[in-house]
Amino acid sequence: MADTIGIVGAGRMGLAMLKHMVKKGYNVTVCDISEKQIELAKAAGAGAVGTPAELGKICSFVIIGVGFDDEVEQVITGKGGLLETMKPGGIIGISSTVAPATAQKVDTACQAKGIDVYDAPIARGRWAADEGTLLALVGGKAEIVARADPIYRCFCSDIEHLGDVGHGQVGKTMNNMMLWVTACGLIEAGRLAEKTGIELPKLRKALQMSSGKSAALEDWDGITFTWALKDMQIVMDMADQYGLSMPLSGAIKETVKEARRVKATNPPQWTGKAAMPYEAKG
Repeated sequence: MADTIGIVGAGRMGLAMLKHMVKKGYNVTVCDISEKQIELAKAAGAGAVGTPAELGKICSFVIIGVGFDDEVEQVITGKGGLLETMKPGGIIGISSTVAPATAQKVDTACQAKGIDVYDAPIARGRWAADEGTLLALVGGKAEIVARADPIYRCFCSDIEHLGDVGHGQVGKTMNNMMLWVTACGLIEAGRLAEKTGIELPKLRKALQMSSGKSAALEDWDGITFTWALKDMQIVMDMADQYGLSMPLSGAIKETVKEARRVKATNPPQWTGKAAMPYEAKG
């Protein structure tokens, strides 16, 4: 465990992940544009550097946890990115949620430098990150998956190898697509049920014992729709890529724009708890 593990993006998820790695005895160094997150990372026992390129000099394994596709490309292949300094034989774990094509594009650039991509978006959310029970949906070579396994086991209770680089992102996209389909349905179902005078918490309990059971209903209070539009845009871009007509997904992409506001301000009270202010849930 003498090698230093790098993290680009020490936000809500990255910070929780690094805490688990530090507890397991790994040396961890982070890079983040937020000075606040840098200070929190240091307080948790991590080191810090100013740029991904600096991280690449000292790490043979770096986890990416930034928010968007262009950010992933920038920190890996852009000016001051990891590929400027990272040595051949290194591994870059992409735990951001990006389009499968983005992961494959980055992999091509990395392969030219003798570096492998571990395509490993994570699922189950922030509470699972705190508990170390995340799920990694993985794409990559079998030998790279094996090398990454002990590191990701620090914060993942489950790791599913789905295929080649890009297939991890396919798995995450399908997961998120079904989450937002269900979550949007719960807004409409809740509105309709409320009109009948039924107590939604009682109905929720019954549905969780029936075919209406879902993770979205279980974690209703934690659903914010913050990343829903990004996720559904990836879905629709994939549909365009393959020439598929997906009218339901197109409708969900438009619905999540309003759903975020509804969920933050006046959602169906499935758990009997009042909605948190929009700012608190952002």
